[in-house]
Amino acid sequence: MLTAMDHRGPDGGQVVARESLAMGANRLAIRSSRDDSPPLLADDDGLIVVCNGEIDNHRELRSWLGERGHVIARETDVAVIAPLYRECGPSFVDQLEGVFALAIWDPARKLLLLARDRVGERHLYYAAADDGSIRFASELGALKSARTAPVEIDTAAICGYLGSGYVRVPDSPFGGVGKVAPGELITIDQAGVHRHTYWQCPIGDVARKKPATEAFDAIFRRAVYRQSDVDVEYGVLLSGGVDSALLTAVARSVRPDVHPVTYGIRFAENSFDESEQAAAVAQLLDCRFVPVTVSAQDVPGTLRDLIATTGELLADPAWVPLSLVAKRAAQDVRLVLGGEGADELFGGYPTYLGARFAGYYAGLPSPLRSALRGLVERLPVNDKKVTVSFLLKRFVQGQELGALARHLLWTSNIQPGLLHRLGVSPPAYRSAEGKRLVLDEVQRYDFEQTLPEALMAKADRGGMRHALEVRAPFLDQSVIDFAATLPPSARVRGLTTKAFLKQYALTYLPRSVVHRRKRGLSVPLASWLRGPLLDWTESSLSSPLLARAGVDGAAALKLLEEHRARTRDHSRALWTLIVLSEWLAWAAMPVPVGIASKASCELGAVVS
Repeated sequence: MLTAMDHRGPDGGQVVARESLAMGANRLAIRSSRDDSPPLLADDDGLIVVCNGEIDNHRELRSWLGERGHVIARETDVAVIAPLYRECGPSFVDQLEGVFALAIWDPARKLLLLARDRVGERHLYYAAADDGSIRFASELGALKSARTAPVEIDTAAICGYLGSGYVRVPDSPFGGVGKVAPGELITIDQAGVHRHTYWQCPIGDVARKKPATEAFDAIFRRAVYRQSDVDVEYGVLLSGGVDSALLTAVARSVRPDVHPVTYGIRFAENSFDESEQAAAVAQLLDCRFVPVTVSAQDVPGTLRDLIATTGELLADPAWVPLSLVAKRAAQDVRLVLGGEGADELFGGYPTYLGARFAGYYAGLPSPLRSALRGLVERLPVNDKKVTVSFLLKRFVQGQELGALARHLLWTSNIQPGLLHRLGVSPPAYRSAEGKRLVLDEVQRYDFEQTLPEALMAKADRGGMRHALEVRAPFLDQSVIDFAATLPPSARVRGLTTKAFLKQYALTYLPRSVVHRRKRGLSVPLASWLRGPLLDWTESSLSSPLLARAGVDGAAALKLLEEHRARTRDHSRALWTLIVLSEWLAWAAMPVPVGIASKASCELGAVVS
């Protein structure tokens, strides 16, 4: 299992084995390039702790535990976990701040504890076998390497993937394999598996208050300073948008002697390329900018490599360019800061505008709505990046649904009508409970599901494929708590998204940068799938393995034919099917005997 995750930790591996237990970890040195502190700790009383991540408040915890008589000899941040567990029991996880997937084996209680950080920036899968053995790992690829029998796919989970583009927690695409949810503690003992949610997103559940830029400045500066508190050089992932530009500006301000290298993506297709804008921001902030050119020829090999090494089933096309940027950045640094989380917390997506205006549209007379929908549906297909026509076509759909269900339809990868054509039953779209504002409800869903299971999975898997850690200061606990108090008008005001964050950003950046139109990291899939990737797409969709997931291959090829003829833009649906086809090919591959034999233990455990 450690061999299957060599890419996550090039600085050495470690295994602790006792009787029917074996736990191991790979190490990536972040605190110091010379640091040999292990991510796996075993104490004299048999307690074993393994942690993937960083405990940001380890200094405060070390002091607090010292006042209670705990002697912590090791300097590593992970060293506070065992004494904290002894002091607080299972509630120890409430005290941790940072990003982590961790496990504790308590031999006195015959108890295994698995926990994931509040946001879910790190991931943790686990499987309980019929013979009573338990295995867990940071990546599905490691769990597959521990199997000597063929793995079974979970067709219900894959059905959900086809709709959303990712597998929703607590499921996984493999039968018998579950996933620890964000903010969850799982205890496993002889009585079974017990799940406990120790934290939930506070958006919509806390009092609103008028935001002050000065107060947020102190909070965000501390978050950036704390997450860049490393002894190795770090960089920043920089696009042309306000989030990464603001992050870079604050990073330069809190550490004025540090000029982090910035990294971005370059496309030959002008409407998708933001490298010039990113380079201008880097120059403004006195940072070097390194553009990484991504072309269609990079896609098949990079996607297959990501699936083969991580085992992740993820249909975000940006996964490929992010991995290529990470590969280049890893030549210089071991850590980069990224702007993930700003949109979910501060109200940045175009769909949030739709959530605000959907009520007005629903109030129009039915004949007028029908006429408008007919006009919108006839708008021509456009290969440019996130066009108005694309957004309008999504907006007029699903008006008969509830607010959250409509949001899920708008953000779906393969919409229900196309799923029916593919022979797949669409997943049921859940409705809002009606206890929160519409904007609160859709932001909470994105924060609790899409952010950890899609965006953070993309960042972790894409970065750690090349031993590059991606950190998100916008997801610091103090920033989350502040954002939860924002009134709706501070998030979406008129046609302006992220209203407060943009107001705050003006203290660091010029108006031309702050109010650039939001474009996001998109890939020119529509044109690539008609052109240089057409043969690969046809080959992937012709795979008989799609039938294992209940997908009609002939119908999938029909979608490609319509897309090629430009009668419909099926690029998102086609990409989702391509990724599934490639993943199914990987899942069907036998496990090498040499790797499988490494996990022949009753309790196999790996968290890199």
